[in-house]
Amino acid sequence: MTRNRLLTLALTTSLGVIASSCGNATTGENAPSASASSADAAGMADETVGPFAVRDMGTFDEPWATAFVPGTAMLAITEKAGSIKIVDTQTGTAMDVSGAPTVDYGGQGGLGDIAFLPGEASSTIDGRTIYLSWAEAGDGDTRGAVVGRGELTCEANGCAVEGLNVIWRQTPKVTGRGHYSHRIAFSPDEQYMFVSSGDRQKQDPAQDTSNTLGTVVRLNLDGSPAAGNPLADQGSPSDEIWSWGHRNVLGLAFDPAGRLWDLEHGPAGGDELNHVERGNNYGWPLRSEGDNYNGTPIPDHTPDDGFTKPAIEWTPVIAPGDFIFYTGSMFADWRGDALIANLKEQNIVRVDMNGTSATEAARYDFGERLRDIVQGPDGALYVIEDGEDARLRKLTPAG
Repeated sequence: MTRNRLLTLALTTSLGVIASSCGNATTGENAPSASASSADAAGMADETVGPFAVRDMGTFDEPWATAFVPGTAMLAITEKAGSIKIVDTQTGTAMDVSGAPTVDYGGQGGLGDIAFLPGEASSTIDGRTIYLSWAEAGDGDTRGAVVGRGELTCEANGCAVEGLNVIWRQTPKVTGRGHYSHRIAFSPDEQYMFVSSGDRQKQDPAQDTSNTLGTVVRLNLDGSPAAGNPLADQGSPSDEIWSWGHRNVLGLAFDPAGRLWDLEHGPAGGDELNHVERGNNYGWPLRSEGDNYNGTPIPDHTPDDGFTKPAIEWTPVIAPGDFIFYTGSMFADWRGDALIANLKEQNIVRVDMNGTSATEAARYDFGERLRDIVQGPDGALYVIEDGEDARLRKLTPAG
């Protein structure tokens, strides 16, 4: 049976049960979709990878981000060309979500992050605030990242994003199709939204705080600049900036102690995990532990250079897709550790965190590029591969 036929059957099954699943999305009473494997239906592992028992839960086209709808077992997935799927991880059933924005697809651009407010947790997925990021076209072959906010609604005929409005734009729009970054993280008190804004492969703007390229911005939940930002007296868009001197931030998360961290692609060397603090400059492109792709050197960080140093760096690069801080009980010994899904090294890197210090503890090889990682409500891990026919894989302890 072809993959398209499997997906059609899965969506038909999904829409047939949506009326009940939206009313009680965590019951697990829905029958497995036709795309779920026999191992999924039986709760058995498809294979073992290092410490993990691995179950495959369907395939997706160029997935970019994953997020559980808080309080449920429903996992939302964005696909870069501009579509959204929701998977019931208890049954393997998948459904399309309509209302995704029109995106500028190409290169590294397209539909990006997806995020929900943890404070809205309930047993249903209907009526949730949803945040999305994507690449938006501008004038004269320019483009830039944006963040939009809408509502996820579900009825008998399916789910949709409604009332989606752009609430923040990367400034300025520029040519090229790389380094959008556009990861979203909410502060633990849910008062603020942080967004990573890549340097768009232009380098120098990351040291120019009159724009938001190469920055992390701190916003109110409606996208307006938050009070207390370090450059608040310098007008728009400087008043959005929380930190600068960043390159391409593809991970942005708060640790269990409430500290903000980013995971950043370096050039030829120098991928970084950074503790992101108010008003700090992280050095790009004046400092890096890597060099330019053409071989020209970039000065390494030195103790007296005035820039904030990474907590840990990787040379050769790992090319991270995203990361989490693990807080569950299924892998209890890893609580507080950072778990990084990697593209180039095709593995999960586990980093032992001790306050603001970081030490690599282990690597778990999967043999495929990993785009994203997320923790499920029961403490299981979910990773999704990169590219076409990318598998969603559930990880539980082996043995």
